[in-house]
Amino acid sequence: MSDAMVNGLAGAGGGLVAQLLTYPLQTVNTRQQTERRSKKAASSSSLDDSQATIRKSGTILEIYRVIAEEGWGGLYRGLTPSLLGTVASQSVYYYFYQLFRNAAESNARRRRKNGIGDGTVGMSDSLLVAALAGSLNVLLTNPIWVVVTRMQTQTQAEMKSSALQSEIEKPPASREALPADVESQAKHINIVSPATNHGAAYTVQDLYREAGLIGFWKGVLPTLIMVSNPAIQFMIYETLLKELTKKRKINKHGMKDVSPLEVNAIASNIPRLTVNCQIFVIGSIGKLGATIATYPLLVVKSRLQAKQAIGRDKSTQYTGTLDAIFKMIRYEGLTGFYKGMSTKIVQSVAAAALLLMIKEELVKVARKLLLRRQKKLASR
Repeated sequence: MSDAMVNGLAGAGGGLVAQLLTYPLQTVNTRQQTERRSKKAASSSSLDDSQATIRKSGTILEIYRVIAEEGWGGLYRGLTPSLLGTVASQSVYYYFYQLFRNAAESNARRRRKNGIGDGTVGMSDSLLVAALAGSLNVLLTNPIWVVVTRMQTQTQAEMKSSALQSEIEKPPASREALPADVESQAKHINIVSPATNHGAAYTVQDLYREAGLIGFWKGVLPTLIMVSNPAIQFMIYETLLKELTKKRKINKHGMKDVSPLEVNAIASNIPRLTVNCQIFVIGSIGKLGATIATYPLLVVKSRLQAKQAIGRDKSTQYTGTLDAIFKMIRYEGLTGFYKGMSTKIVQSVAAAALLLMIKEELVKVARKLLLRRQKKLASR
């Protein structure tokens, strides 16, 4: 088994565990990001009454609200396709990351022989490697994440549709006038209870009816731009890891030993830091920096991938990436790009740190097993 395959499988395993542990935070964060209420939304409008239940609140209150209204299952909507997406994404990403990384390291060694550089991969090369792997990952797995986002935000979309349908069904004399296009759209709305838990198959069919095959790649442009997130993360991670290991000797198996007693620069005040804790800290720092830098694009991506609202308020309906950006700036201000950021920081930092910690352990175990197998085959 190649080193790239080992890293790909280890990344999938680490991502799976991290996703299971942090999924409720991800669900809440997606709902916060896709709350499309403009600053000047009229609270008196009957179509906006349903949005009053989606009030701005902190993470804990939002979790409590989801549990109270939808039960514990509400926090885990879309979990199955999300786990599938996590395994696929992490496998694809780490497989290609390691392939590109190996190529970059070989190139660095060749350059050193020619008297150029110190034989290690620099920041710019690390950034390029992560960006290439991330781009391939996005193009291959985007359909899965569109389905996950729509399942996570299902309740808000159905509440909006239910409110619109209730307005349509009122006698003409007692309801507010609606544009002809809204009347037409409303006739095709499939109204169901907001508490109904639709599966992935229903979501896929609904998305296909709404936008066709191209709908499965909604939000792909900001997502491609967001490959800078893992690129920044791994640039920071690899840089700190290199500082942590550069003075250690490489043993006969080519693996770097890390002493549990060593204290590195980023944790010099914490004695007897274990290997896992060091990797957890490094992973957290890398993901924190990447999340803060790219969060606005994440909000735009979630807005595009969620089911588009049907109603009179065109400020909450987007036709593409630039349309979403301009409307968010105009109607919500810059703060709209940072909705739910505190939740995302907690979720993404914890998930990334857990993923890297578990991945490194799985890689270490896999390499030992492969080495043991090679020794047995050699002794026969």
